[in-house]
Amino acid sequence: MDVRVVIMAGGVGTRFWPLSRKKKPKQFLPIISAQTMIEETVNRLLPLIPPSHIYTIANPDQTQTIHRMLPSIPKENLLEEPLGKNTAPSLLLATAAVYLQNPETAVIALPADHLIKDSERFLKKLEAGIQAVLDGDHLVTFGIPPSYPATGYGYIQFSRSDSVDISQETFYPVERFKEKPSLEQAKDFLYKGNNFWNSGMFIWQAKVFPEKLEQYAPDLYSYWGKMIETLKANDESMLLSIFEEIPSISIDYALMEKAHPVWMCVGDFGWSDVGAWSSLTEIWTKDSHGNTLRGENIVLDSENCLLYSPDKLTALVGLRDLIVVDTEDVLLICRKDMDQKVKDIVETLKRKGEKEYL
Repeated sequence: MDVRVVIMAGGVGTRFWPLSRKKKPKQFLPIISAQTMIEETVNRLLPLIPPSHIYTIANPDQTQTIHRMLPSIPKENLLEEPLGKNTAPSLLLATAAVYLQNPETAVIALPADHLIKDSERFLKKLEAGIQAVLDGDHLVTFGIPPSYPATGYGYIQFSRSDSVDISQETFYPVERFKEKPSLEQAKDFLYKGNNFWNSGMFIWQAKVFPEKLEQYAPDLYSYWGKMIETLKANDESMLLSIFEEIPSISIDYALMEKAHPVWMCVGDFGWSDVGAWSSLTEIWTKDSHGNTLRGENIVLDSENCLLYSPDKLTALVGLRDLIVVDTEDVLLICRKDMDQKVKDIVETLKRKGEKEYL
């Protein structure tokens, strides 16, 4: 089987501000271990996918960083998007590049900055997903069994009937994708049991992707032929023109929510999108009072706090459910249940033109 992996590495990680910045976003930070997130992502793939079949898609500056971090990946596999226009344009460019190598190949699209605790199980799921897309015209995704009524994730509603077993894994037909819900909706999803978190990981066959675009996302499909010709001509100015015109939209909204058939495999491999500071409370070690601490500290009468302050002694006294992040030029103090709003700080800084903090 010919399999290629496309790692989406163009994000900025605004919810991890002030540690994650434009010049060094979350995927290039050692958040989980001594390795950066993107190094973790590539290394867990290597038992199944050789470096020659791993691609990345990011902006030119990020691509230079990737080349330094991951020298085993061929330079020609480091694809550059001239403008950040969300995941649908990125994956259209990446799939077109792979399509020109081999239209029959299976394409695995993965974020660069997710945590997978059980790598062996993850690879087995990928192998089954590869077989599924090569056996037909299906698109495959992975749904994460929800552990709480999360409002920060999209959901996948699936049917437990008409499931298919492939390579000892079960695939369920997706009924629809759902937007990020209210708390009451999320509780209802959890109760019903057939709504899993959308992991943002996808598998399709290279030649099937444009067929699905033509049928379900014609506006995006209109750029497919242009992209193929641009890549054949290796014309950077033509590529820029395409990205200036193409809609800025996620692959979920553009294609996955509309396409049929889409199959979901259960992603029970210890997943986290490490999407915000509070997610680290489930990853980093806690003390006996539920505090998650990085850096020299003194903590008195404080519970369920997260502290990141690697460069100076920090003391917490009498605090509950707070996030404290201290970097060289910024101090962030935030209620744990409001850490999704950290990205709004970044938007405020953009409007004020304070680029030195971005």
